[in-house]
Amino acid sequence: MLQISPSVYRSILILQTKFIGDIVLASALAKNLQLQYPGVSIVFLCEAHFAGFLTGHGIASEVVPFSRARMRGSPLERGRELFRIVRTLRRHRFDMTVDITDSKTSRIISGLVNAPVRVGYFPTERPLRWHERQPANVRMKPFGFGKKHYLYRYLSPLEALGIDLRVRAPAIRPLPFETTRVLALLARHRIQPNAFVAVHAGASFAGRRWQPERFAETIDRIAHETGLRVVLVGGPDEVEATDRIMAAAKTPVANLAGTLRLETLLALLREARLFLGNESGPMHMAAAAGTPVVGLFGLTNPVLWAPVGVPSISLRPSMPCDCVGGDLCRRTDPSKACCVWRLEVDPVVDAALELLARTEIVLEAAV
Repeated sequence: MLQISPSVYRSILILQTKFIGDIVLASALAKNLQLQYPGVSIVFLCEAHFAGFLTGHGIASEVVPFSRARMRGSPLERGRELFRIVRTLRRHRFDMTVDITDSKTSRIISGLVNAPVRVGYFPTERPLRWHERQPANVRMKPFGFGKKHYLYRYLSPLEALGIDLRVRAPAIRPLPFETTRVLALLARHRIQPNAFVAVHAGASFAGRRWQPERFAETIDRIAHETGLRVVLVGGPDEVEATDRIMAAAKTPVANLAGTLRLETLLALLREARLFLGNESGPMHMAAAAGTPVVGLFGLTNPVLWAPVGVPSISLRPSMPCDCVGGDLCRRTDPSKACCVWRLEVDPVVDAALELLARTEIVLEAAV
């Protein structure tokens, strides 16, 4: 293991070019590095729309934007984007790069930035081809600290660097002005804090989205049993799903899908009594905000991706899955499989009521 004085590191680049759920899990890595190396500048390479979330909540000092769309474009577009990224990153003169994206592109970038310390996975998630190389000079295990959750994949650099694990789960507190904004928003809908269920019906692929009609039935039953209100959340591309829920639900529902920035969404999730939703980025945001979570999973294994740090229940249909998605499914790819459609309403309602009852005790003790 590499043992280096904290005074050596002034700037660290974390390459995390994936999605908001990965960004949230990686925030625990950033926090541990900040604690180990006081005053260090943490820079993330990621999509530009994560910049406000990362810098506003103190996870990163700066974000260098990465365009996934350009890197999937023509060879000329990819070349230009790669040149721009590397030129920008080299100006920072990083002392360390930490590659937790573990892709061909991220390895190229890490090698071209050429920081004195370069942390990367060995073996890599996808075996290197004959013409590829791992530029890391500090090699980390695919999953650190003997754990198999993806959180520990993103914490693995700490073990490779000989750093004690001090922050074991993401904990991101909302910005005060975002909390004020959310409280005003809830008041307009006549909803009290800690008296509603936040429901996220979206996901990156249609097959990972539980049926809107089943969400609607679940919402009606939870509202009837508990008296809790319901707030729908999601991105602009998830409005169709929330509209279908609104059409099918008998319970009055506040639909905020497509209206909230990530920073505002985090503040809203913090005020929720419970989060119910598909395995997705907002699920991990809710857990990081400290809200109990019922997560709905398909082919993705909850052992690897369950919410961490809060009371939670992860539901998944029995496996192997009898395919219900037809030509839409790519059975071996968890991000393109429709297994979550096999979840029935009863176990989801039961899980929500169980978790509400279990966490009510904790809330009463806190009061």
